[in-house]
Amino acid sequence: MRVVVAGATGWAGSALSLGIAEAPDLDLVGAVSRSRSGELMGDVLGVAEFPVPISGTASEALASTPDVFVEYTHPGVARQNILAALDAGAHVVVGTSGLTNDDFAVIDESAGVRGLGVLACGNFSITAVLMMKFSELAAQWVRSWEVIDYASAGKVDSPSGTARELAERLTSLGPPEMVVPVGDTKGAKEARGADFGGTQVHSIRLPSYVISVESIFGQEDERLTIRHDAGTSAQPYVAGGLLAIREVGKLIGVHRGLDTVMDLG
Repeated sequence: MRVVVAGATGWAGSALSLGIAEAPDLDLVGAVSRSRSGELMGDVLGVAEFPVPISGTASEALASTPDVFVEYTHPGVARQNILAALDAGAHVVVGTSGLTNDDFAVIDESAGVRGLGVLACGNFSITAVLMMKFSELAAQWVRSWEVIDYASAGKVDSPSGTARELAERLTSLGPPEMVVPVGDTKGAKEARGADFGGTQVHSIRLPSYVISVESIFGQEDERLTIRHDAGTSAQPYVAGGLLAIREVGKLIGVHRGLDTVMDLG
């Protein structure tokens, strides 16, 4: 399977690229990185005899005719890259956070017309996927919840893709119950967080965090917290990324969440 990774020299993209290079059934045929354009991935990853050229744009890398294009850059160019990949006939795995529902609606239409799959994952970590599934289960029984999103001080998008996906999944089960609606709050209503279809999301950006997301459920005299914490290594995202690459070709249109290609019962 021929793969191009956009954002291939970034923190997560480089770990995934190395995982692709080591996988016997995958072939990294192109890479995108504006800062390392013109170099070879082997030199960047420290892998001998790995002469994959690094392109400055997705369009250049797509000339290698990949089966799968992995979008791991930033929200400002992600939609453009994804649509270009679909135009080139590639299935797409999306790891970039910050895309809106409107973005995905446009992408879904393009993918559907072409009979291609797009698998968008707010987080490729298996434990993060389980956190979201367990939260969905909890929301069926405990009808009051909020989400807290923690990330490093330098993270520019808010909330994180993981927190956004979690909030949207919870809201799809119906809005949470509130004793005092946000609109009736006295004082600064913004202190109650951002409203994602009724789910309140609070984003914290401070040094020492990487990515952490927690869903908090409460009812009379009891509370449940389900939390995912990521460490400083990008390694936890590799297994999920490889799974997404291998499975996206079975899909048509946009599918949200790694669990859509996992057998979780």
